Amino acid sequence: MSRRGSSTATILTHSLTKSYGDLTALNDFTLEVEQGSIFGLLGPNGAGKTTLIRILTTLMRQSSGEVLIEGLDPHTHGREIRSLIGVVSQENSLDRYITARENLELHARLHGMEAGHYRRRIDELLELMGLAGRQNDMPDTYSGGMQRRLVVARALLHEPRVLFLDEPTTGLDPQSRRAVWEYVRSISGSMTIFLTTHYLEEAEQLCDRIAIMDHGRLIALGSSQELKDKLAGGTVYQIDFSEHTERYAALLRGMFCVKEIEVLEQAVCVSLESWECLSEVVTALNGAPVRRISLKERTLEDVFMDLTGTGVRE
Repeated sequence: MSRRGSSTATILTHSLTKSYGDLTALNDFTLEVEQGSIFGLLGPNGAGKTTLIRILTTLMRQSSGEVLIEGLDPHTHGREIRSLIGVVSQENSLDRYITARENLELHARLHGMEAGHYRRRIDELLELMGLAGRQNDMPDTYSGGMQRRLVVARALLHEPRVLFLDEPTTGLDPQSRRAVWEYVRSISGSMTIFLTTHYLEEAEQLCDRIAIMDHGRLIALGSSQELKDKLAGGTVYQIDFSEHTERYAALLRGMFCVKEIEVLEQAVCVSLESWECLSEVVTALNGAPVRRISLKERTLEDVFMDLTGTGVRE
Protein backbone atom coordinates (compact mmCIF):
# COMPACT_ATOMS: atom_id res chain seq x y z
CA MET A 1 0.00 0.00 0.00
CA SER A 2 1.37 3.39 -0.92
CA ARG A 3 1.69 6.11 1.72
CA ARG A 4 0.08 9.30 0.52
CA GLY A 5 -0.12 12.82 1.84
CA SER A 6 1.82 14.69 4.52
CA SER A 7 4.44 12.95 6.65
CA THR A 8 2.88 14.64 9.70
CA ALA A 9 -0.58 13.18 9.06
CA THR A 10 -1.81 10.76 11.73
CA ILE A 11 -4.90 9.62 9.80
CA LEU A 12 -4.92 9.14 6.04
CA THR A 13 -7.70 7.83 3.84
CA HIS A 14 -7.60 7.68 0.06
CA SER A 15 -10.59 6.91 -2.18
CA LEU A 16 -12.24 5.09 0.72
CA THR A 17 -15.47 3.28 -0.16
CA LYS A 18 -17.80 1.09 1.90
CA SER A 19 -20.87 -0.56 0.43
CA TYR A 20 -23.64 -2.67 1.94
CA GLY A 21 -25.25 -4.29 -1.05
CA ASP A 22 -26.82 -1.45 -3.05
CA LEU A 23 -26.17 1.10 -0.27
CA THR A 24 -22.92 3.09 -0.46
CA ALA A 25 -22.09 4.40 3.02
CA LEU A 26 -18.72 5.89 2.02
CA ASN A 27 -18.04 7.10 -1.50
CA ASP A 28 -14.48 7.91 -2.63
CA PHE A 29 -13.65 9.50 0.74
CA THR A 30 -10.17 11.06 0.96
CA LEU A 31 -8.96 12.79 4.12
CA GLU A 32 -5.82 13.79 6.04
CA VAL A 33 -5.73 14.57 9.78
CA GLU A 34 -2.58 16.26 11.03
CA GLN A 35 -0.71 14.95 14.04
CA GLY A 36 -1.58 16.69 17.31
CA SER A 37 -4.65 18.44 15.91
CA ILE A 38 -8.28 18.41 17.01
CA PHE A 39 -10.25 17.38 13.93
CA GLY A 40 -14.05 17.57 13.71
CA LEU A 41 -16.29 15.49 11.48
CA LEU A 42 -19.83 16.76 10.96
CA GLY A 43 -22.74 15.40 8.99
CA PRO A 44 -26.48 14.67 9.29
CA ASN A 45 -27.76 11.28 10.41
CA GLY A 46 -26.93 8.66 7.82
CA ALA A 47 -24.07 10.67 6.30
CA GLY A 48 -21.54 7.88 6.92
CA LYS A 49 -19.77 9.21 10.02
CA THR A 50 -20.13 6.07 12.13
CA THR A 51 -19.07 3.83 9.24
CA LEU A 52 -15.92 5.91 8.82
CA ILE A 53 -15.16 5.76 12.56
CA ARG A 54 -15.59 1.99 12.60
CA ILE A 55 -13.15 1.60 9.70
CA LEU A 56 -10.58 3.93 11.28
CA THR A 57 -10.78 2.08 14.61
CA THR A 58 -10.30 -1.37 12.97
CA LEU A 59 -13.86 -2.57 13.68
CA MET A 60 -14.79 -2.77 10.00
CA ARG A 61 -13.04 -3.19 6.66
CA GLN A 62 -13.60 -0.90 3.73
CA SER A 63 -14.83 -2.23 0.39
CA SER A 64 -12.02 -0.42 -1.41
CA GLY A 65 -9.52 2.39 -0.93
CA GLU A 66 -6.71 2.92 1.54
CA VAL A 67 -6.39 3.73 5.26
CA LEU A 68 -3.34 4.51 7.39
CA ILE A 69 -3.37 5.20 11.14
CA GLU A 70 0.00 6.43 12.42
CA GLY A 71 1.45 4.98 9.22
CA LEU A 72 -0.07 1.54 9.88
CA ASP A 73 -2.51 -0.38 7.70
CA PRO A 74 -5.48 -1.70 9.75
CA HIS A 75 -5.59 -4.84 7.59
CA THR A 76 -2.14 -5.95 8.70
CA HIS A 77 -1.49 -4.02 11.91
CA GLY A 78 -4.86 -4.02 13.63
CA ARG A 79 -3.52 -5.02 17.05
CA GLU A 80 -0.82 -2.35 17.00
CA ILE A 81 -3.33 0.30 15.99
CA ARG A 82 -5.70 -0.70 18.79
CA SER A 83 -2.88 -0.17 21.30
CA LEU A 84 -2.37 3.37 19.98
CA ILE A 85 -5.97 4.58 19.94
CA GLY A 86 -8.68 5.37 22.44
CA VAL A 87 -12.33 5.23 21.45
CA VAL A 88 -15.47 6.76 22.90
CA SER A 89 -18.22 5.18 20.82
CA GLN A 90 -21.89 6.10 20.77
CA GLU A 91 -22.79 2.82 22.49
CA ASN A 92 -22.34 2.27 26.22
CA SER A 93 -20.00 -0.74 26.43
CA LEU A 94 -19.33 -0.72 30.17
CA ASP A 95 -19.23 -4.02 32.08
CA ARG A 96 -22.33 -3.84 34.28
CA TYR A 97 -21.22 -6.60 36.68
CA ILE A 98 -18.11 -4.89 38.07
CA THR A 99 -17.60 -1.52 39.71
CA ALA A 100 -16.64 1.65 37.92
CA ARG A 101 -13.09 1.44 39.19
CA GLU A 102 -12.85 -2.21 38.22
CA ASN A 103 -14.02 -1.28 34.70
CA LEU A 104 -11.05 1.07 34.45
CA GLU A 105 -8.64 -1.44 36.01
CA LEU A 106 -9.70 -4.12 33.52
CA HIS A 107 -9.14 -1.73 30.62
CA ALA A 108 -5.69 -0.81 31.97
CA ARG A 109 -4.64 -4.44 32.30
CA LEU A 110 -5.84 -5.21 28.77
CA HIS A 111 -3.52 -2.46 27.58
CA GLY A 112 -0.60 -3.87 29.59
CA MET A 113 -0.28 -0.88 31.93
CA GLU A 114 1.72 -1.30 35.13
CA ALA A 115 -0.33 -1.29 38.34
CA GLY A 116 1.48 1.65 39.92
CA HIS A 117 0.90 3.77 36.82
CA TYR A 118 -2.71 2.87 36.15
CA ARG A 119 -3.81 3.30 39.77
CA ARG A 120 -2.58 6.90 39.80
CA ARG A 121 -4.11 7.48 36.37
CA ILE A 122 -7.48 6.06 37.48
CA ASP A 123 -7.51 8.31 40.54
CA GLU A 124 -6.81 11.33 38.33
CA LEU A 125 -9.54 10.54 35.81
CA LEU A 126 -12.18 9.63 38.39
CA GLU A 127 -11.56 12.97 40.08
CA LEU A 128 -11.65 14.82 36.76
CA MET A 129 -14.97 13.24 35.77
CA GLY A 130 -16.56 13.77 39.19
CA LEU A 131 -16.86 10.03 39.83
CA ALA A 132 -14.38 9.54 42.68
CA GLY A 133 -17.13 9.32 45.29
CA ARG A 134 -18.99 6.64 43.29
CA GLN A 135 -16.02 4.60 42.02
CA ASN A 136 -17.01 1.47 43.98
CA ASP A 137 -20.57 1.42 42.64
CA MET A 138 -21.82 -0.57 39.64
CA PRO A 139 -22.31 1.44 36.42
CA ASP A 140 -25.99 0.37 36.34
CA THR A 141 -26.54 2.56 39.41
CA TYR A 142 -25.18 5.60 37.53
CA SER A 143 -27.21 8.13 35.60
CA GLY A 144 -26.77 8.18 31.83
CA GLY A 145 -24.47 11.19 32.08
CA MET A 146 -22.29 9.54 34.71
CA GLN A 147 -21.97 6.41 32.58
CA ARG A 148 -20.90 8.58 29.65
CA ARG A 149 -18.23 10.24 31.77
CA LEU A 150 -16.92 6.82 32.78
CA VAL A 151 -16.68 5.77 29.11
CA VAL A 152 -14.66 8.92 28.36
CA ALA A 153 -12.36 8.22 31.33
CA ARG A 154 -11.78 4.68 30.11
CA ALA A 155 -10.81 5.86 26.62
CA LEU A 156 -8.28 8.31 28.07
CA LEU A 157 -6.81 5.88 30.60
CA HIS A 158 -3.92 4.45 28.56
CA GLU A 159 -2.99 7.89 27.16
CA PRO A 160 -3.61 7.04 23.50
CA ARG A 161 -1.78 8.73 20.63
CA VAL A 162 -5.04 9.02 18.69
CA LEU A 163 -8.36 9.60 20.46
CA PHE A 164 -11.63 8.98 18.62
CA LEU A 165 -14.64 10.71 20.18
CA ASP A 166 -17.91 9.68 18.53
CA GLU A 167 -20.47 12.13 19.95
CA PRO A 168 -18.82 11.94 23.39
CA THR A 169 -20.94 14.54 25.19
CA THR A 170 -24.36 13.23 24.18
CA GLY A 171 -26.48 13.05 27.33
CA LEU A 172 -24.08 15.08 29.49
CA ASP A 173 -25.20 18.05 31.54
CA PRO A 174 -23.50 21.41 30.82
CA GLN A 175 -21.05 21.05 33.72
CA SER A 176 -19.94 17.59 32.59
CA ARG A 177 -19.63 18.74 28.98
CA ARG A 178 -17.45 21.63 30.06
CA ALA A 179 -15.22 19.31 32.13
CA VAL A 180 -14.73 16.97 29.18
CA TRP A 181 -13.87 19.78 26.76
CA GLU A 182 -11.53 21.53 29.18
CA TYR A 183 -9.64 18.26 29.46
CA VAL A 184 -9.64 17.84 25.68
CA ARG A 185 -8.14 21.32 25.33
CA SER A 186 -5.50 20.52 27.95
CA ILE A 187 -4.29 17.44 26.06
CA SER A 188 -4.51 18.91 22.56
CA GLY A 189 -1.12 18.72 20.92
CA SER A 190 -0.08 15.67 22.93
CA MET A 191 -2.38 13.43 20.91
CA THR A 192 -4.50 13.61 17.77
CA ILE A 193 -8.20 13.96 18.52
CA PHE A 194 -10.85 12.94 15.97
CA LEU A 195 -14.29 14.17 16.98
CA THR A 196 -17.82 13.71 15.71
CA THR A 197 -20.56 15.76 17.30
CA HIS A 198 -24.03 17.17 16.70
CA TYR A 199 -23.16 20.15 18.93
CA LEU A 200 -21.84 22.48 16.24
CA GLU A 201 -20.65 25.05 18.77
CA GLU A 202 -18.30 22.40 20.19
CA ALA A 203 -16.71 21.84 16.80
CA GLU A 204 -16.51 25.58 16.16
CA GLN A 205 -14.78 26.29 19.48
CA LEU A 206 -12.53 23.24 19.70
CA CYS A 207 -11.48 22.01 16.27
CA ASP A 208 -8.47 23.14 14.26
CA ARG A 209 -10.05 21.77 11.08
CA ILE A 210 -13.55 20.54 10.29
CA ALA A 211 -14.86 18.20 7.61
CA ILE A 212 -18.52 18.11 6.60
CA MET A 213 -19.79 14.97 4.92
CA ASP A 214 -23.12 13.92 3.45
CA HIS A 215 -24.28 10.82 1.57
CA GLY A 216 -20.88 9.24 2.15
CA ARG A 217 -18.92 12.04 0.48
CA LEU A 218 -16.66 14.76 1.80
CA ILE A 219 -18.35 18.04 0.83
CA ALA A 220 -16.37 20.69 2.76
CA LEU A 221 -13.07 20.92 4.62
CA GLY A 222 -11.24 23.72 6.43
CA SER A 223 -11.08 25.70 9.63
CA SER A 224 -14.34 27.02 11.05
CA GLN A 225 -13.55 30.49 9.73
CA GLU A 226 -12.57 29.20 6.29
CA LEU A 227 -15.85 27.33 6.00
CA LYS A 228 -17.82 30.40 7.04
CA ASP A 229 -15.89 32.60 4.60
CA LYS A 230 -16.90 30.31 1.73
CA LEU A 231 -20.59 30.50 2.60
CA ALA A 232 -22.64 32.04 -0.15
CA GLY A 233 -25.03 34.87 0.54
CA GLY A 234 -22.93 37.99 0.97
CA THR A 235 -22.95 40.19 4.07
CA VAL A 236 -25.88 39.65 6.45
CA TYR A 237 -27.42 42.32 8.66
CA GLN A 238 -30.20 42.00 11.20
CA ILE A 239 -32.61 44.92 11.30
CA ASP A 240 -34.78 45.12 14.44
CA PHE A 241 -38.12 46.93 14.15
CA SER A 242 -40.46 48.11 16.88
CA GLU A 243 -43.51 47.49 14.66
CA HIS A 244 -44.72 46.70 11.11
CA THR A 245 -41.94 44.15 10.44
CA GLU A 246 -43.77 42.47 7.55
CA ARG A 247 -44.42 45.79 5.81
CA TYR A 248 -40.73 46.70 5.76
CA ALA A 249 -39.71 43.16 4.86
CA ALA A 250 -41.82 43.52 1.70
CA LEU A 251 -40.08 46.81 0.93
CA LEU A 252 -36.64 45.23 1.31
CA ARG A 253 -37.58 42.25 -0.88
CA GLY A 254 -38.01 44.59 -3.80
CA MET A 255 -34.51 46.06 -3.57
CA PHE A 256 -31.95 44.95 -6.16
CA CYS A 257 -29.02 44.78 -3.70
CA VAL A 258 -30.89 42.46 -1.29
CA LYS A 259 -30.00 38.86 -2.25
CA GLU A 260 -31.90 36.99 0.45
CA ILE A 261 -34.24 37.89 3.28
CA GLU A 262 -35.43 36.11 6.43
CA VAL A 263 -38.28 37.49 8.50
CA LEU A 264 -38.15 36.97 12.26
CA GLU A 265 -40.76 38.00 14.82
CA GLN A 266 -39.52 41.56 15.30
CA ALA A 267 -36.58 41.63 12.91
CA VAL A 268 -35.48 41.03 9.34
CA CYS A 269 -32.19 39.45 8.30
CA VAL A 270 -31.02 40.68 4.90
CA SER A 271 -28.20 39.25 2.83
CA LEU A 272 -26.58 42.04 0.83
CA GLU A 273 -24.27 41.97 -2.18
CA SER A 274 -21.68 43.83 -0.08
CA TRP A 275 -21.46 46.07 2.95
CA GLU A 276 -21.62 49.13 0.67
CA CYS A 277 -25.27 48.23 -0.06
CA LEU A 278 -26.16 49.01 3.54
CA SER A 279 -26.42 52.73 2.77
CA GLU A 280 -29.13 51.98 0.17
CA VAL A 281 -31.05 49.95 2.75
CA VAL A 282 -30.78 52.71 5.36
CA THR A 283 -32.02 55.27 2.82
CA ALA A 284 -34.97 53.04 1.90
CA LEU A 285 -35.89 52.67 5.58
CA ASN A 286 -35.79 56.39 6.31
CA GLY A 287 -38.58 57.08 8.81
CA ALA A 288 -39.14 53.39 9.60
CA PRO A 289 -39.37 52.32 13.30
CA VAL A 290 -35.87 50.78 13.30
CA ARG A 291 -34.50 49.98 16.74
CA ARG A 292 -31.14 48.57 15.70
CA ILE A 293 -29.10 47.40 12.71
CA SER A 294 -26.34 44.90 13.46
CA LEU A 295 -23.95 42.75 11.46
CA LYS A 296 -25.01 39.12 11.79
CA GLU A 297 -21.93 36.92 11.92
CA ARG A 298 -22.25 33.63 10.08
CA THR A 299 -22.05 30.50 12.21
CA LEU A 300 -20.95 26.95 11.54
CA GLU A 301 -24.62 26.01 11.75
CA ASP A 302 -25.30 28.33 8.80
CA VAL A 303 -22.61 26.52 6.82
CA PHE A 304 -23.93 23.11 7.82
CA MET A 305 -27.50 23.93 6.84
CA ASP A 306 -26.43 25.53 3.59
CA LEU A 307 -24.50 22.40 2.56
CA THR A 308 -26.74 19.61 3.87
CA GLY A 309 -30.21 21.18 3.80
CA THR A 310 -32.76 21.84 6.52
CA GLY A 311 -34.87 18.69 6.19
CA VAL A 312 -35.02 16.24 9.09
CA ARG A 313 -33.15 12.96 8.44
CA GLU A 314 -34.22 9.55 9.67
